[in-house]
Amino acid sequence: MRRITRFFWFCSGAHIETLKKYPIEHNKYVGIGATIFFTALFATLSGGYAMYFVFSGDAFAVGFAILFGLIWGLAIFNMDRYIVSSINKRGTINQQILQASPRILLAIMIGLVISRPLELKIFDKEIRAKLRTSYLHGQKSKIDTLQLAYNKKYAQELGKTGDLKHERDSLTKDINRSRYQLNQEVFGDKSNQTSGIVGYGTYAKQKQAVLQEKQDRLKVVQDELDKGDDFLNQRKNLDGLNNVVLFSDHQLDSLGNVAGFADRNWALGQLAFRPDGTRDIDTWLAESFIGYLFILFECLPVFVKLMSPKGPYDEAVSRIEDANLHFAERDKEHEMTVTDENFNHRLKTDIDKRRKIITDQADYDLGKHRFD
Repeated sequence: MRRITRFFWFCSGAHIETLKKYPIEHNKYVGIGATIFFTALFATLSGGYAMYFVFSGDAFAVGFAILFGLIWGLAIFNMDRYIVSSINKRGTINQQILQASPRILLAIMIGLVISRPLELKIFDKEIRAKLRTSYLHGQKSKIDTLQLAYNKKYAQELGKTGDLKHERDSLTKDINRSRYQLNQEVFGDKSNQTSGIVGYGTYAKQKQAVLQEKQDRLKVVQDELDKGDDFLNQRKNLDGLNNVVLFSDHQLDSLGNVAGFADRNWALGQLAFRPDGTRDIDTWLAESFIGYLFILFECLPVFVKLMSPKGPYDEAVSRIEDANLHFAERDKEHEMTVTDENFNHRLKTDIDKRRKIITDQADYDLGKHRFD
């Protein structure tokens, strides 16, 4: 139990030797340290999950995710620990809030970064469904675009093919009608189109000739239509239109499995909107509350430090800071005094050396002058 307590004290950034002297403060800093630790733990899971999708499909994806998750969690842990430990209880409440405001903003940013990958995991099923719909619509749009370009490029050939099909259909109806009238003529059925004479007579031969003519024309039209269809199919193959088909359920599932972080993040953002573009309040609130929860969790150590009254530990830390500042100031004065004394000693020594050199030179010159 003592080891856990000391570990959470370390996480809170407290001065452990000073904190030991004030038992009334122990639980407060255990709570602050535990909050920082679990925030870092969530950050590790969040960062690792995000990196897993970045390297999804790679053989070392799990290894990269674990390594990055640990690095990211340690970085968040270090920042949180610094944020909390750097807030002191000196000054008024307003001064403390002003001092903590940049750290609160940083905590909000960290909370947003931590919460997003975990939201991706929480809404994983909904994201996969949204990605399936998105990929299917994208494929349909691609096919429609290719088809539109194909129709513009071969508008003349398509128009000719359409006319031939229309003529073929008309000829087919006429041939069926003419064949029926020929049968009536041969069997002697009286109508406004037949003579009513049984047998294969003059009228029957005329109708047979007309029928044959239409059948010959139908054969020509069908041959031209087959050539046109073959040409257009070749063009479709060259333009890639025949190779683009809608994704199957299996393909959509595979695409959803290998979707990257950007695609999943986009899909998560789209969950808050209905197909008609209006906001889905329920989903939006669910996403928002998860983000707000992590932001609050990240800001909680700072808020606890701000809301808690100034205790004996804070007073002791203030005295230690004052003592250290005083020691640093006196140490500075000591170093400056030593430096000045060393400089003065060096200056005096240099003056004595130069004075001796000048005296010796003067004595030498005077002795030489007497000798001359």
